[in-house]
Amino acid sequence: MGLKPSPPVLIYALDLFGVAVFAASGAIAGIAAQMDLLGVLVLATITAIGGGTIRDVLLGSRPVFWIRDSGPIYTIIAATIATLIWVHFLPIPTKALPIADALGLAVFAISGAQVAEKAGCRPLVIVLMGTLTGAGGGVLRDVLSAKVPLILRQDVYASAAIAGITVYLLLRAVRAPTAAAFAAGFAIVAGTRLAAIAFDLSLPVFSLPQ
Repeated sequence: MGLKPSPPVLIYALDLFGVAVFAASGAIAGIAAQMDLLGVLVLATITAIGGGTIRDVLLGSRPVFWIRDSGPIYTIIAATIATLIWVHFLPIPTKALPIADALGLAVFAISGAQVAEKAGCRPLVIVLMGTLTGAGGGVLRDVLSAKVPLILRQDVYASAAIAGITVYLLLRAVRAPTAAAFAAGFAIVAGTRLAAIAFDLSLPVFSLPQ
């Protein structure tokens, strides 16, 4: 995630939406793993801000984004409470959550790429930092809940982020407006991930000959 001191209202709102979605997915993973209340909150927090925190540490950005702005922390707490109440009274929205997760991935991947871009990183590093921002929290969530991380399986997840960030960088290279490049990159990430969900697409698996 890439919150800045005075971000545009729309981008800031999208960032907080991504935080809420990832926090909800972390909370649900904690509930499924039968964690206590503190464990659920910790897993929700790590899922929501883990990738952006690692990115800021690697880039030497001090303080990290959620210390500069407490909005994400309040959003995580609210999303976790809402998730706990929801699953107590209603079924888990198994169809809606992956869609929202795809949108959160798109927001984080492109905003993370923008943070690395502003830090003067080279294109390959920008792609890596954006992908880490989008997928890093999910990796930590899966590891802590004793699952194989999603990006290490066949799912089109990190590859969707890489594709969208690449499009963003190509448009920036030809001097496209930042807003247009952001929108195009977002659309590629979200569209690729949603298509993978809708049509059950996956990356090829390579196996050793018998």
